[in-house]
Amino acid sequence: MKTIRFPAAFLGHGSPMNAIEENSFSNSWKELGKKLPTPTAILSISAHWMTRGTFLTSNEFPKTIHDFGGFPAELFAINYPAKGSDLLVQRVKELVPDVSTSLNWGLDHGTWSVLLRIFPEANIPVVQLSLDANKSLEEHLTLAKKLSKLREENIFILGSGNIVHNLARMDLSNRVDPRSVQFDEAIRSFIMNRDIESVLNFSKLGDSARFSVPTIEHFLPLIYILGVCHEDDSIKFFNTEYSLGSISMTSLLL
Repeated sequence: MKTIRFPAAFLGHGSPMNAIEENSFSNSWKELGKKLPTPTAILSISAHWMTRGTFLTSNEFPKTIHDFGGFPAELFAINYPAKGSDLLVQRVKELVPDVSTSLNWGLDHGTWSVLLRIFPEANIPVVQLSLDANKSLEEHLTLAKKLSKLREENIFILGSGNIVHNLARMDLSNRVDPRSVQFDEAIRSFIMNRDIESVLNFSKLGDSARFSVPTIEHFLPLIYILGVCHEDDSIKFFNTEYSLGSISMTSLLL
């Protein structure tokens, strides 16, 4: 008998403007919200909270963090008033005892810009998990596997980042650099073939890897979703498009 698990998702979040613009990406997040069952709580792993050590937000009401600049006032006015969850924090600490708690963070745009579309009523508790900059990719994967039990407890695990994320090489006309396509397609192929070792060793892809992952933070949330994936999970890719030429919006749902 197949174990019932809540779906898990990696979402390419791209520009914060997706929170207020009507486009194929924001519309796909809306559709995802219509298809998902209602979770008890959400554990979000965002590219935008890198720390020394691993932390959980423990705020009763985590603040909406506008961790960007140069965008319209409409974007800064957004508040995503989801509650936190002491129960989820304690459960994660049971699974990963060396995780600490923090009141100094909240929900950054990697989390709220997508949840605003998926669960617009903000009526589901959200806890954010930080990314330890000291850990290797293998160590992140190991931590993620410890969290996989949460999927059997009606918890939605969300990873928010981008497989390709090179802001220094953005093109406002969205001319896609071939290296973006080469790298994104290679990673997708590895995932479909359950070849996680090759994902962890993505640097072997050479120039396309150096172009696509100049810094690791946007790639790491993908590792967490791969870590909570089981052999009998189906893998569905969507939003296999590019934004500003050097950002892959590729997303996947388990």
